[in-house]
Amino acid sequence: MRKFERVRDDAIKYDVKPDDIIMPIRATRFAAGYDFFSPIEITIPSMKSEIVWTNIKADMLEDEFLMLAVTSGMGKRGIILSNAIGIIDKDYYSNTNNDGNIGFRLTNLGSEPYTFKIGEKIGQGIFLKYLTTDIDNCQGIVRDGGFGSTDNKVNK
Repeated sequence: MRKFERVRDDAIKYDVKPDDIIMPIRATRFAAGYDFFSPIEITIPSMKSEIVWTNIKADMLEDEFLMLAVTSGMGKRGIILSNAIGIIDKDYYSNTNNDGNIGFRLTNLGSEPYTFKIGEKIGQGIFLKYLTTDIDNCQGIVRDGGFGSTDNKVNK
């Protein structure tokens, strides 16, 4: 099953009420990506980056991941993801550190500050399948942490 959920109450970032969290949606029938929305108003200065936590987590099948990307409209304004694309792995969901809270680290390459309003699109997520090699060395090893924690592993 693949789905989006809001993170548990203690993992919500900012002063946002749980009922005010906007769930990702596809804008059209044939859209590949689910649009994510800013839960806060935030200004990103020129040539700087800020992380925007969505207060959303994604569950997916074992052979899937969620790829994060900016929208074409954001690219026109000079806003990019700091790491070009983001990868949300299956075991990021409900992790102990932040309950799988998806964050977009956005960089403003424009010459002026850019302000995202509450409810404005900050990026999109696309579910994709992946393959592994026939000889895979990580069976039973999972992440132990949140954002940027792939190097923190435990055997299960």
